[in-house]
Amino acid sequence: MFTHEAASSSVSAPRSGSWADVPLEAGRKVCAIACCLALLIAILGTASCTAAAQPQSGPPQSVPGVATESYEGMISDARCGAKHSAAIDKAATNCTITCVRAGEQFVLIDGDKVYLLDGDLVALKQVAGQRVRIVGTLNGTKIAVRSVAAA
Repeated sequence: MFTHEAASSSVSAPRSGSWADVPLEAGRKVCAIACCLALLIAILGTASCTAAAQPQSGPPQSVPGVATESYEGMISDARCGAKHSAAIDKAATNCTITCVRAGEQFVLIDGDKVYLLDGDLVALKQVAGQRVRIVGTLNGTKIAVRSVAAA
């Protein structure tokens, strides 16, 4: 006949000082805590890398050896350019701000030339749809705006 004593005597005793001494539930808790800490470290590392990659606010820094120039024209957005849509029934200022809020970039229209503007969005919004004088550095078709004023 099978007794409780016989079954328990066939199980070998755990070794002292090993994980075998730790109950199964405690081992799971340690594993869960380790996984949570690893996840926390991964999230913090990703957040710090993302924050470091974000551009600084304010006007772009000038590059040594590159001269700044002055440009005049109308501030608009990349979608509408020189001709704002009559369908939305807005003035140039309102149309430009609406398009920029929708994701378009500010541009400077100077005759037939169109320059993308990279600079302080608050300052550019204040002169949206107006004739302006911009001081900045041209790189291809993009101007790094140092200052902007109504002309």
